[in-house]
Amino acid sequence: MTPGRSQALRAPAFIYRNDRQLDAQELFCEKLPLRQLASRFGTPLYVYSSAALIERFRALDRAFRKLPHTVCYSVKANSNLSLLRLLFRSGAGFDVVSGGELARVMKVSRKAAGLTVFSGVGKTAEEMDAALAAGILLFNVESESELRLLAARGAKLRKKAPMALRVNPDISAETHPYISTGLRQHKFGVPMSDALRLYQLAAAEPWLEVRGLSVHIGSQITSMQPFATAMGRLSDLLLELQAADMKISYVDIGGGLGIPYSHAEEDFAATAAAYATAVTRPLHGWKVHLLLEPGRSIAGPAGALLTRVLYLKSNGGKLFAVCDAAMNDLLRPALYDARHQIAPVVRSQSAVDLQKFDIVGPVCETGDFLARDCELPPLSEGDLLAVLDAGAYGMSLASNYNSRPRPAEVLVEGRKAKLIRRRETIRDLLQTEL
Repeated sequence: MTPGRSQALRAPAFIYRNDRQLDAQELFCEKLPLRQLASRFGTPLYVYSSAALIERFRALDRAFRKLPHTVCYSVKANSNLSLLRLLFRSGAGFDVVSGGELARVMKVSRKAAGLTVFSGVGKTAEEMDAALAAGILLFNVESESELRLLAARGAKLRKKAPMALRVNPDISAETHPYISTGLRQHKFGVPMSDALRLYQLAAAEPWLEVRGLSVHIGSQITSMQPFATAMGRLSDLLLELQAADMKISYVDIGGGLGIPYSHAEEDFAATAAAYATAVTRPLHGWKVHLLLEPGRSIAGPAGALLTRVLYLKSNGGKLFAVCDAAMNDLLRPALYDARHQIAPVVRSQSAVDLQKFDIVGPVCETGDFLARDCELPPLSEGDLLAVLDAGAYGMSLASNYNSRPRPAEVLVEGRKAKLIRRRETIRDLLQTEL
């Protein structure tokens, strides 16, 4: 193979390179051909680029460099231990929403606990105890009942619980309703009108330590205005809390920064800078340490799902490519009607007429699709396809529906590929059943 001119698809992660022997372009992850990875590890297969993951984390970190801050990667986006280790070594903290995610962070490093915030509306007593024992940075408390339980667990363990209130600013995030969290009809946070009373209640509890104020309005937000509006309301609340002698050292601005699934992002550093300006301008003058909780914007474009075409069929003129990846491997299209760009792993350099395919899987559901009316060059059975921007909420939402084993995961660094999760087997699925 003689690589020639390269064409970035999702640089630095996924790039087409010319192959003179094939008279075609072949899709690479960094410096490895995806065909080689599929042959070595099988399909369906999640492939991640270490360079893209680190580059995107650093772009966000640099964007906030003028202020004290910690980038707390949102573990729910992709919780693979190898990715978490890579981010921690690059300087990341973590945002967790379950005891399981906390256990993953502690597996990465016990030192990571001091850079970890615990969010979520349904923390159990057992989860609180584990987080207190670990010595996490902050609990984001989302109700009065949770506040009282946290105080009781702190008293039982004789350990002060550092906390912030997550407030609900009643702001539309202009995103899919399932991932919008900042309106009054959503289950998240406490009304801003209740914040002062609850902070006073917390301050009176001997085993609670008031440290911060938190907000998170949703996910996959591509407009900067909702962030700016939320931060403006948070700034007003900070004034009210200051007047009541409440010391707020940390402001957790949440996450939610979206990515363009339909095309490559031209300049993520510029997007990160615009995001930083939107959220920090309303907080100008406040001497606080910012916490931010990005997940998708770091991991999304760093990953792709490889799948092989099993069968081609036509029903009433509708073309279907039946692949070995299904909704249990990537749920986002079925759950959110999400649209991922799909690219052939090998494509002709000659001009060809595109055809519209429904890219579907073997699961016994009409909702089992990866894309509908996807324009692709003519396909053949056995062809490889790459579902792009699948690094976030891909494997973390995967299931065993239809008793299907989950895919393997591979991390690429330059010319090296490391298996970071082996493919499940039927035996794995059966071993916990009695």
